Amino acid sequence: MRLSLTLLLTAAAPFPSVAQTAVPATPLQAPVVAPFVKAEAESVVSALAKQLEEDYVFPDIAKRYATMLRSNLAAGKYSSFADAGAFAKQVSEDLAAVHPDGHLDLKPPRLDKGGERRPSRSLDPSKAITRSGWIAPGVAYIGFELFPSDEATAARLRTFLEQHKDAKTLILDARAHHGGGLGEMDVIFPYLFATPTELVRMDTRVSVEQRMGSPVADIPTVRKMDGPEGVVRRAHWATPGAVTPLREAKVFVLTSKKTASAAEHFALSLKRTGRATLIGETTYGAGNYGGLADLGHGYSAFIPVGRTFDPDTGEGWDGVGIKPDVAVAADEALDEALKRAGVSGDAKLALANLR
Repeated sequence: MRLSLTLLLTAAAPFPSVAQTAVPATPLQAPVVAPFVKAEAESVVSALAKQLEEDYVFPDIAKRYATMLRSNLAAGKYSSFADAGAFAKQVSEDLAAVHPDGHLDLKPPRLDKGGERRPSRSLDPSKAITRSGWIAPGVAYIGFELFPSDEATAARLRTFLEQHKDAKTLILDARAHHGGGLGEMDVIFPYLFATPTELVRMDTRVSVEQRMGSPVADIPTVRKMDGPEGVVRRAHWATPGAVTPLREAKVFVLTSKKTASAAEHFALSLKRTGRATLIGETTYGAGNYGGLADLGHGYSAFIPVGRTFDPDTGEGWDGVGIKPDVAVAADEALDEALKRAGVSGDAKLALANLR
């Protein structure tokens, strides 16, 4: 089975192909779950066990996953389910019982109205940026649901940053942000950093790179460096752009329990460098990147092949999330950010009146 190491949300993105998508978005249409077929399930479990052994980021855990799957298969645990969704859910729960991973799960095939099998999740890049504008005098606001790393979103983001480059405060709302790639980050960071700055590091399992090439694009902001045996290590850097007042602006990142994956990469990058204050809740905890593996019969699994981590501690955030600098309930995070920006009044009203 082939692991497709491309950004999940675009067919041909001009940005890094690191795929980090954890929390499901609303499907573009409501598909019907495919029926369960025992022979298909047996084939899928065998393929998944093999794929994990070959590619999962931690080889020792990969062996434990594979052993469990094969044992359950031999014992007949995957013989009968109400539908393909129930089967996929059981397999995903079994994997999590061995070792929880914020990205790893089995995705069932679904049927569209014409009876054709479709991917179980479809994400809409047009919803990447939810709202943006002046939320108060001197205070710019932008909200995200995902980083699709497509040119249309990048263009919208550049326009926003240019139109609000004189802001004294920038609020980046990632409370509903559930993942994506590096593209949008590399649009934002040049406005915020005055000097080249290392953000986070990424370790990819070397066997994956030897067999299929790197899941991380060769671009100036991602630099290869020496790493331990068994992995290929890279660092993600912020590269300064043109000088604007945003370099001196206060920056707040709003987080929630749903802030996941690439949004966590983004949040940690700004937190550990001291460039932003995180306000809200501890994030979801999905820190291992990878891509979709086609397992046959319409089934697929997101297989993490690498991990992202803090250069200072060597620790990632998978399973634990990223703690905010200022802990408040998610629905109070914007109020707190505006208060710290010196703005009085109701945040909901300010958001409704966004210019």
